[in-house]
Amino acid sequence: MTTAMRAEQAGAGGREVPPERVKALVAEAALRLDRRQPQIARMMSDLIAREIKSLDVDQVFLELLRASVDANTKTITHILINDIPIERLQPTTAAVEYALRLAQRDIPANSLVRAYSVGKDDFIEQTFPDVQALDCSPEEKFAVLQHMSSVVGRYIDWISQYVFDVYEQERERWITTQGNVRATLIHDVLNRRTVNPREFERETRYRLDAHHLGMVVWSVRREPAPDELRIMTQVVTKAAATAGCSGPPLITAVDRTTAWAWLPFVVRPAHLDMEQLREIVDLAGVCRAAFGLSGAGLAGFRRTHAQAQAARRVAVTSGETAPAISFGDDGVAITSLLANDLESTRAWVAEVLGPLASDTESARSLRETLRVFFLTGESYTDTARIMQLHRNTVKYRVSKALSHGETAISTNRVDLAVALSVCHFLGLAVLSERAGQ
Repeated sequence: MTTAMRAEQAGAGGREVPPERVKALVAEAALRLDRRQPQIARMMSDLIAREIKSLDVDQVFLELLRASVDANTKTITHILINDIPIERLQPTTAAVEYALRLAQRDIPANSLVRAYSVGKDDFIEQTFPDVQALDCSPEEKFAVLQHMSSVVGRYIDWISQYVFDVYEQERERWITTQGNVRATLIHDVLNRRTVNPREFERETRYRLDAHHLGMVVWSVRREPAPDELRIMTQVVTKAAATAGCSGPPLITAVDRTTAWAWLPFVVRPAHLDMEQLREIVDLAGVCRAAFGLSGAGLAGFRRTHAQAQAARRVAVTSGETAPAISFGDDGVAITSLLANDLESTRAWVAEVLGPLASDTESARSLRETLRVFFLTGESYTDTARIMQLHRNTVKYRVSKALSHGETAISTNRVDLAVALSVCHFLGLAVLSERAGQ
């Protein structure tokens, strides 16, 4: 018998607590815990993302993290409630998929292991109030805590080792299938490591001294198909041809659902027809795309990619269904910055817009009219044409929007325009059902 087991049976006061009594009390505490499980999983996901910055990649990855945490916390509570032996468990699909995606994104394995460590400490701490609420002696509560901590520890040891092995196998496979040299060179450039431009061109057949247009393509299928990368490559190739590129695009797969690309030009492109590019992505039907602005040389290669990533963050955060988004679209650049801190942005939007920040159809129509009104330089005629409304309807909506609620909303035109743009792109992520009430 281990020291932990003896302590568990003896309790804090030295009086032995029967094992069956401990298990019954553990099940009772775990049932209480299970009722709070969704909240615990959400808070734990946020904690892990804050503590381990390398895991805060984008909104899609945060959702995968949340799914993994949710699945693991559910499993632990069920183990505690039903006294299930660890050796009978199967790893959850969400936990395995998250490990696979981290390996495909070249995120360090120690970030994954540390996430489980942070989660374990937080989960054990979450058990305290439920154990404290039990109607039993202090000795029994101590034994229950000992048992629960031991089970949680053994589960985390098991699952973290399992997903670590999954990660290592996938990383080795991914490097082999990806073409290690090309992927490494691209990451070296993006991470500002020293790269010989001639070596880069020789290995990738892409010149770093060109003008570049960054592009990020991602799948919207629930289950990625085997030909996912082929379809995304076709989309990038067609986009490059439509844009009049000077050579073939540079494409690299990031994971099974995401690809990065750069479209080359001899000189800065004077005009890009975003409508045509959107049609190309739309015809594929299974993916979305984000574009940066054109940039020259090594700095431009990095900057246009960062812009495309920022535009993608806006699209993913909002749940945007449009086929493509560009960093150059009106309002996208500033919205991408504000999307990095949604909690603060949501509070600021409510302060600026007041009742107009409500998630209602009436507020939405007033917001959109006022947004277009500002974009047209406060022209009632142009706003009416764009929105296909009567000019008097526009005037009425603008007037009502600017004096919505019991008091007029912010009269700072710059703040208003930015807040309206943020609402337009991010939608529910920054709106509130009771804003301004």
